[in-house]
Parts: sequence; C-alpha cells; structure tokens
Amino acid sequence: MKKISVIVSCYNEEKALPLFYAEMEKVRTTDFADVNVKFEYIFINDGSSDQTLEIIKHLATQDSKVKYISFSRNFGKEAAMLAGLEASTGDYITIMDADLQDPPALLRQMYDEITVGGYDRVGTRRVSRKGEPPIRSFFARRFYKLINKMSDVQMVDGARDYWLMTRQVADALISLKEYNRYSKGLNSFIGFDTKWIEYENVERVAGETKWSFWKLFKYAIEGITAFSTVPLILSSLVGLVFCLVAFIAIIFIIIRTLIYGDPTSGWPSLVCIIVFVSGIQLFSIGIIGQYLSKTYLEVKKRPIYIIKEQNLDTHKTKS
Repeated sequence: MKKISVIVSCYNEEKALPLFYAEMEKVRTTDFADVNVKFEYIFINDGSSDQTLEIIKHLATQDSKVKYISFSRNFGKEAAMLAGLEASTGDYITIMDADLQDPPALLRQMYDEITVGGYDRVGTRRVSRKGEPPIRSFFARRFYKLINKMSDVQMVDGARDYWLMTRQVADALISLKEYNRYSKGLNSFIGFDTKWIEYENVERVAGETKWSFWKLFKYAIEGITAFSTVPLILSSLVGLVFCLVAFIAIIFIIIRTLIYGDPTSGWPSLVCIIVFVSGIQLFSIGIIGQYLSKTYLEVKKRPIYIIKEQNLDTHKTKS
C-alpha cells in the first residue's frame, strides 16, 4: 500500500489547525476512497507561542496518523519544511499550510497527475492575488520578473510551497543541506518533470498572516543572493563606470585649466559628488557583505533546526 506524507508547518495556528485537520480527513475519506493509499500527517510546531502544540498533541492522541515535531524555538518555515521532509516516510510527500490557503481538495488531482500522468511532482500556483494588499502584489510580481532575469533557474510567479512529490524528488531536496534555504529556488534547481495546477487565491480560514512586508522583503533578498551573483557583477560594473567618469572628468579639468586658467568651483557641488560616490561605494560593499554573511553562516555548520520534542518512531524506515 502506498503512503502519502502530509507535512504541515505551524506557527501560532491554534485557530486554523482543527479546521485544517477536519478538511484533510474529509479529503482522505472521500477523494481517496477508491485508491489503496494511506496517510500520515506530520505537523511541525515552529516555536509557536499559543496553543498550537497542545492542539497537535490532542490530535495525536485521537489519531495515530498524526505525528509531530516541536522545535526549541522559531527557526522559520524553511527549516520546518526540511524537518518534515526528513521525517516523512511516504512514497509521496506533500507540503501544505495549516491556514487552508493551500486547498486540500486539489490533492487528488495532484496525486493522479503523478500516478497516471507520469510526472515526478505537481506544484500549485495562484493565478490571482485576491485579498492581498495591492502594494504587496505589485512588488511580488516585480520580484519574480527580476529574479528570473538574474538567475539561471526560473521561478514561477505565484508558485506556492504546496507540492506533491515522489520520494525521489523529496530525497533530492533533502540532499541540499545549505543553511540559507530558499525553497522556491531549490525546487527549480533540482529539476524533474513538473506539472503546474492553477487556482484562484484563497484567503486564510482563520488567524493572521505571519508574513509582513519586511519579512517578505528579506525573503526576497535571500532568494536573490542564494541563486544569483548578478548583484556582484552590477556592483563591479558601477565601480568601473565611475572610474571612467572620474578619468574623463580629470582630463576635462586639466584641459580647461590649461585653456581658461583655474576657476574656483563651489564646494556644494564637490560635497554632493563625494556623498553620491560614497553612497555607491557603501551600496556595493553592502552587496558584497550579503554574500559574505551567507558564506559565514554556511561555514559555521550550525544545525538548521533543533527539535525539543516529537512523537516520531526514530527507528522507523522509509517505505
């Protein structure tokens, strides 16, 4: 019998968890009633400060399919997804959000695309951003256009972290052990035959989003620095352009002085030039610093996450 592992990252999702579990059980008992497949749910408590862990433990006492991992603190969604992948034992693995913005009703279609259609994995993407602040939608679309021009791997606009994949694909993702993880880029990097399913954006069923504009901005920087060195090239090109401009300016001043003498220039223009060039230098140093900081974090080899408690059978082999 085949098994589907459902990985759910949870951070302060006490209101959404009961609704998510009920919806998943409905999908399992109805949409998958005609196929010989079993489920396991792996909930990752990512350092929640509410009753999320208690709710997960309650579900685990009521349902043996429910497994959980609880982090020692909040390590972020990327760490939670990796922990779920490493703990999963299914032949097929899906990653979902607890807020039901990843519709469980699509899971059967995704399963059929792999088992019948022959795809290695199925991804989902939103064709609209209904319910999102307009400013966030605007910058999100600009980000995807920018990173696809800068990176060798192409990332799909509107792509969610909601995937169904074979064990081979999951193992490929697990093998990528970098500390600074950007899952959308990693999924594009590993390749494999992929089918995309489009759907209209679904708003959260309960609770509030944990992704502020500032967090999304930092996440975008993570993606750019993780999958492109173009900013370093641009920094070098800007420096070269300013060197050429400075050289031409020196030649011009020398010629003007020889012809017209040495006219006195105002200090405001000089200060403006100094400040402008200094700003370019600091900007370039900042870009270099971003890459150095990523290298610094990688070479320290710190664990991506730390588990405080779990109910997994650590001796269980993957089926």
